[in-house]
Amino acid sequence: MQSDQLNYIPILMQFLLAAGFVVGTILVSGKLGPKRKSAIKDRNFECGVEGIGNARIPFSVKYFLVAILFVLFDIEVVFLYPWAVNFKELGMEGMVKMIIFMLLLLVGFFYIIKKKALEWE
Repeated sequence: MQSDQLNYIPILMQFLLAAGFVVGTILVSGKLGPKRKSAIKDRNFECGVEGIGNARIPFSVKYFLVAILFVLFDIEVVFLYPWAVNFKELGMEGMVKMIIFMLLLLVGFFYIIKKKALEWE
């Protein structure tokens, strides 16, 4: 039991070294770095968009739709990778199931193209 606990000492040392480096870097950069304050530097900055005006600017629904569709069709890779790794073990049954899965994805893709969900005005 004692030797099992001794095996964790290098991991603990590496964790402490990494945490110490992070904390030390933050503290040293805060003490040594320049401290220049101005009205422009203290103003809020949001992704290059000027922070003046109403915060309730409406976004196009197309933006969110494209983002959701990207996530939806990107998740298919999560299912394709294990299938490709176990291709030989799954045999013909696995191949048929994957063809059905890909056909369903293709039907969904053609549906969003028909509904012009990816077209911008």
